[in-house]
Amino acid sequence: QVQLVESGGGAVQAGGSLRLSCAASGSIFSINVMGWYRQAPGKQRELVATIARGGSTNYADSMKGRFTISRDNAKNTMYLQMNSLKPEDTAVYYCYAQISVREYAPMYNYWGQGTQVTVSS
Repeated sequence: QVQLVESGGGAVQAGGSLRLSCAASGSIFSINVMGWYRQAPGKQRELVATIARGGSTNYADSMKGRFTISRDNAKNTMYLQMNSLKPEDTAVYYCYAQISVREYAPMYNYWGQGTQVTVSS
């Protein structure tokens, strides 16, 4: 059983910062790409950022320069440092990870339950 648990969400004022964490646990052989998506009320889920096992990153244009994604492979944990937050960043943030549960097994996407981020003006 594989589980992803997000933490670090909350309420901040515009211009503030938050750091989200996503910890993967359970029967894990390897983790490939990890990433963050977000979904605001009434909107579709959108990509925030991804990070490969080797550390290469990809960001949505609106997050570049404000958000930083990182990971600790030894801890199976990923982070999202969010600075200069705006009210439009208000959303539920979900983490995902491509995980293989044993050697030679295929990779599957696993998702966390989401953590709420609310930015007030």
